[in-house]
Amino acid sequence: MTKALQLFSEIKQSGALEVSLREVAVPEPAAGQVLVRMQAAPINPSDMWPLFGPAEMREAKLSDDGMALRAPVLQSWLGAMKSRWDQALPVGNEGAGVVEKAGKGAEHLVGKTVAVMGGSCYAQYCCVPMHSCLPHQEGITPREAASSFVNPLTALGMVETMRMEGHTALVHTAAASNLGQMLNRICIEDKVPLVNVVRKPEQAELLKAQGAQYVVDSSQASYRKDLYAAIAATGATLAFDATGGGELASDILATMEAYLSRDIKGLNTYGSDTYKQVYLYGALDVSPTILRRAYGMSWGVGGWLLPRFIAKVGMERAVQLQQRVAKNIKTTFASQFTEEITLKDMLKPEVIKRYTEKKTGTKFLVNPTL
Repeated sequence: MTKALQLFSEIKQSGALEVSLREVAVPEPAAGQVLVRMQAAPINPSDMWPLFGPAEMREAKLSDDGMALRAPVLQSWLGAMKSRWDQALPVGNEGAGVVEKAGKGAEHLVGKTVAVMGGSCYAQYCCVPMHSCLPHQEGITPREAASSFVNPLTALGMVETMRMEGHTALVHTAAASNLGQMLNRICIEDKVPLVNVVRKPEQAELLKAQGAQYVVDSSQASYRKDLYAAIAATGATLAFDATGGGELASDILATMEAYLSRDIKGLNTYGSDTYKQVYLYGALDVSPTILRRAYGMSWGVGGWLLPRFIAKVGMERAVQLQQRVAKNIKTTFASQFTEEITLKDMLKPEVIKRYTEKKTGTKFLVNPTL
């Protein structure tokens, strides 16, 4: 039986994390399944928790053979990890490769480059249902197709959510990220007003060079004034916050309310009637989310997740969005990778430090064939 390498993450009840590269049997695809030889898989922020959980990575040690990484789990978090105790779980939210074999009903995909979303993409082979694959046009490489799901569908989902909930413009934080740049391109194409919030002047310049009309730099003394001006110009009442912690969500809600209440006279106990919403979809800032109540009574803060969005819009609409991604994978939905690493590299503490730094303009690609 053919063997191949696959990455697993395990949190032990004893309080240790083990991320290991193991040999597994390459399965035969059943009816409706395909066997994909994986050639490219991006490292996304959403992969960090499945990989490392609440481990203290500064104390991580690599085994002598380089096939396993071990680190202590923060004791305050161990109980919350009970559902994961002593289970070696596959990791890797998305990737791309070429279909080598197919079960009955999926034979038409053999030889095609497909993107895969399945939670086990840090591997040399993936066996998945054919509906978990996005076939790409002839000539598209697995490297180009590797980031076909997480960032593209998240960005499209933000615009789709805006329309579904009756808003007409967006605010997005950490806007110079790979996803943020993609959202900017979508909004330019779809003529959706977008307020991009960044934290460095060079990030602001990057987005402006890509055609962004409204860019607010939170490091500037004029930050609050600039945010008000951008929200006033766009009328944005919906925001997606990648930071999660701190006061940014509160700042955005308060600024929206300040604009919406600008012409109210007399007693204004409850603020404007217009509903304002901030969705937290990331955790770049792991500190508590602080809300300072200066935005009336018509508001909401909640979580936003791609799988739940897809379940909400239904498979037919999700397929339409995926087809848009496949059609424009080299333009609107293109991802740039700054470093290519191997499966074994993923376990090296010095490499982990680099791909977990959350630096703008840095994106890692795993090549399981190396």
